[in-house]
Amino acid sequence: MKLNTIKRAGRSHFVDMGPIRLRQPFPTEHIKSIDPFVLLHHYGPYEINEERNPFDLGPHPHRGFEPITFLVQGEQLHRDSLGHESIVKAGDVQWTTAGRGIIHAEGPTKELIKKGGTIEGIQLWLNLPAEKKMMQANYQHAKHEEFNVIVSEDKKVEIRIIAGTLDNLFGKIATQTPVNAFMIDAKAGGEQAIMFDNSHQGMLYLLNGKVLINASEILELDKNQLLEFNQDGDGFSIKYETDSKLLFLSGEPINETIATYGPYVMNSQTELLEAMRDYQMGKMGFLPVN
Repeated sequence: MKLNTIKRAGRSHFVDMGPIRLRQPFPTEHIKSIDPFVLLHHYGPYEINEERNPFDLGPHPHRGFEPITFLVQGEQLHRDSLGHESIVKAGDVQWTTAGRGIIHAEGPTKELIKKGGTIEGIQLWLNLPAEKKMMQANYQHAKHEEFNVIVSEDKKVEIRIIAGTLDNLFGKIATQTPVNAFMIDAKAGGEQAIMFDNSHQGMLYLLNGKVLINASEILELDKNQLLEFNQDGDGFSIKYETDSKLLFLSGEPINETIATYGPYVMNSQTELLEAMRDYQMGKMGFLPVN
């Protein structure tokens, strides 16, 4: 296997989003986006209880991309203007295709708030090409136990295939563009190689632990946590120096101009203005405050 060389490494600095403090490995001054991925937020772990619940996002709109949640710890309630209401549990994934417009709300379940607990997850924004930005909205919720899992020969590494394909096994999520999304859980001392198509731009994000990539680059919590690969190989190798959790993402670049404003990802300023107008006119549906 020819290893992909590393294009760049990045830290995952904390930023403030209203009452929420979370990590944002991109966009940053140095990494604007990793096409087709527009934004990655790593929120938590937060301790949630009746006295402290900063992570409760009321109804808000999206258009032109796919907001995706990988829940690592806790429970979240999802509601949207399509009529879906579901409890997303640790290990579950919710994959929303906003398309022409959707309104959704998410936050810790009332049960979690009452008993107290921890919530942690990844919020990913995946761009849609211009031809699909105004498609019908859709929502997919896949449970932890529904994903195909690959276990390494040494039994120390589990790779959960959320979307795309790995070793002839397929992800549970149906995607609008060619995308891979794998959640990796590993014990210290484990080793594994992961292959992906070099038509994709690939990246690796460390949620916790410490790993050695391609025998040359270390990812460690509170140091470099993000790697972006060049499109010049067949994959990469990982050696797990401690118990670790990582998210691997890859996708075919869309290579289109991006215009963003708040919860909208479009191709021009005119389309952003149209999105704001359509939301105000109720064209993205309605979702009451719970």
